[in-house]
Amino acid sequence: MARLSDRVAGSVGSVGEYLAEQRRQAQLSLRQLSDLAGVSNPYLSQIERGLRKPSADVLQQLAKALRISAETLYVRAGILDPDDSSDGERASGVVDAVLLDPSLNERQKRVLLDVYASFVRENTPTEEPAKKRAAAKKTPARPRSTNSPKIQGEA
Repeated sequence: MARLSDRVAGSVGSVGEYLAEQRRQAQLSLRQLSDLAGVSNPYLSQIERGLRKPSADVLQQLAKALRISAETLYVRAGILDPDDSSDGERASGVVDAVLLDPSLNERQKRVLLDVYASFVRENTPTEEPAKKRAAAKKTPARPRSTNSPKIQGEA
């Protein structure tokens, strides 16, 4: 298995090529993307040509400007292991498939990913209902209303 540093060295060009392709698909010039991301034009050009290795912060700015997954850029730059997501579980191939599909425009990708994310959230169990149930058990019963029948032994 290749060491992380070896993968990073080999992936600098690929992250630059990937960024250039994403920029072209978003129909942005180098200058427009640099303005949107807050990265200098010459630095972005060097990243795209594989001459510079961008930091995680710069990748995050570029991902936000391009409306793509920062995690995908981290994997391409060798910062993250492609087999793991941020929560330690296997990363979803759905996001990558949508982002890499050349037949979809940026708006379509964004809509598909929003729908996908909403389905995942809907199907992911949360701790909130369990917390509410536990809180309900601790809450004392409400007093009976004055119209309720009296229990034997009450005055």
